[in-house]
Amino acid sequence: MLKQLDLQNVTAFGDAHLEFTPGLNVIVGENATGKTHLLKLAYSIQSVLAEGGRGREEEREPTKAILQPRFADKLVGVFKPDSLGRLARRQQGQSRGYVSARFEDKRWNIDFDFHTQSKSEVNVTRLPDAWLDKPPVYLPTRELLTIYPGFVSVYENHYLEFEETWRDTCVLLGAPTLKGAREERARELLKPLEELMGGRVVLENGRFYLRQPGRGNLEMGLVAEGWRKIATLVQLIVTGSLLEQGYLYWDEPESNLNPRLIRAVAEAILSVAEQGIQVVLATHSLFLLREIDIAAERRGKGAARQRYFALSQGEAGVEVSQADTLEEIHPLALLDAELEQADDYLELE
Repeated sequence: MLKQLDLQNVTAFGDAHLEFTPGLNVIVGENATGKTHLLKLAYSIQSVLAEGGRGREEEREPTKAILQPRFADKLVGVFKPDSLGRLARRQQGQSRGYVSARFEDKRWNIDFDFHTQSKSEVNVTRLPDAWLDKPPVYLPTRELLTIYPGFVSVYENHYLEFEETWRDTCVLLGAPTLKGAREERARELLKPLEELMGGRVVLENGRFYLRQPGRGNLEMGLVAEGWRKIATLVQLIVTGSLLEQGYLYWDEPESNLNPRLIRAVAEAILSVAEQGIQVVLATHSLFLLREIDIAAERRGKGAARQRYFALSQGEAGVEVSQADTLEEIHPLALLDAELEQADDYLELE
């Protein structure tokens, strides 16, 4: 579990400290406050730490020689800047960006920094003692099932401007499905989602379909985009990527979803977190936040723990307010704007 993330002079953040919960972590804020940057940075750290030691004797333990180029490559691949130094906060003169990540298992703790003039150099100042146990999952705002056919091979053999998170998630989408006892546990989590879609997700001949009883296979390109986002989540559960002690980063789950589907997504997010998966999502939807709150209230003591982070622009960069309940974080300008709109509407009535 990721416990803390500390940033200095990184993208929009001058000095930020975030403390995460093992359950559900929700980052809220207006556009350009760095919500997605936080997701991408935490994801990049965990992704690199989970890559090492895969059968290669010389990589059994993390070293600077291994980690420094991998962190540089991952950050550039995920953020797509012209150079690594562009991720350092823009300010007068030259500076360095500092990143520190602390985990429940202290063996994974890591610190690194980079200069505004860095092209592709990361300086690791604290080495982890072991590789991460499981890779994270990143869900972008766009669904990926329709671009899946052939995407990974094209990405790896050609230069594409798509973020590397797309490639990583497509690899996980194509993994073998679960069997045995783990499949049964996954089925319990999948049941309400599959009922909502009216069918099951299947992968045949390199393409995804929605298989509906009595109707056969429906091409994903013909399925409503909101359902495709649900189907992506379903497939990641089917393959075991989102089952038991994993990590999920989800950018704006509410994007292109109607209120009914947003309600279902809120329930699914809490269900995933209750499986022992640490969830970090970014949103500016008051509707989704309220649905999460309602769903958690229904679950009572069995609900996954929640942590909320509100981002707002300050004189020294983006500031972070954090608390265990939505009501405690301040300021929350995007919510204020939605509430003002509601008041204006009632006045017109």
